[in-house]
Amino acid sequence: MNAGDGDFSSDCVLIVGLGNPGYRYQLTRHNIGFMIVDALARHFEARLNEQFKSQIAKAKHDGRDVILAKPQTYMNLSGEAVQAITSYYKISLDNLLVIHDDIDQPFGQLRFQRNRGAGGHNGIRDIHEKLGTPDYARLKIGVGRPTNPHIPIEDYVLQNFAKDEEGQLSEVIQEAGEAALTFIESGFQRAQNEFNNRSRDGA
Repeated sequence: MNAGDGDFSSDCVLIVGLGNPGYRYQLTRHNIGFMIVDALARHFEARLNEQFKSQIAKAKHDGRDVILAKPQTYMNLSGEAVQAITSYYKISLDNLLVIHDDIDQPFGQLRFQRNRGAGGHNGIRDIHEKLGTPDYARLKIGVGRPTNPHIPIEDYVLQNFAKDEEGQLSEVIQEAGEAALTFIESGFQRAQNEFNNRSRDGA
């Protein structure tokens, strides 16, 4: 589908993955949101195109229109892209899901959340500011904290995943993709109930 079309329904779901553009950031912890959106685009066989300060793709799932987005503003200005897309397509905040890394959860843990503070995440802080509210859904992907307490958090999230984490990364991305699809199909509450209580082994 052409990313320039403006004929999507008012019930359209917007899935935003946060990250930083450019090769140097491609495999860093801070870019887990980008990785998940890329996986969803492959699932939908949808091509990402440059628009609204983002790479966006359109698809359909379970009879609903879906927009995937990777803001290209760099993390700290993510709200500029999210605001532009939600405004143009008249996206209801109930249909917005933002996927991002979270250092306060162990590696690979998924947690849906809404109407909470930014927790020190600059991308989320900017989205809160630009939308004027924190009342939208987030899917937080745990990346853990550095084992070395002397490593600044801002450096840690811009590092590549550790070798043992890389071996599990495809599984984490797949589960996060399934969580996003559940959000599209059944909404926030169902997705939260199903995925927030899962252990890392899927039990």
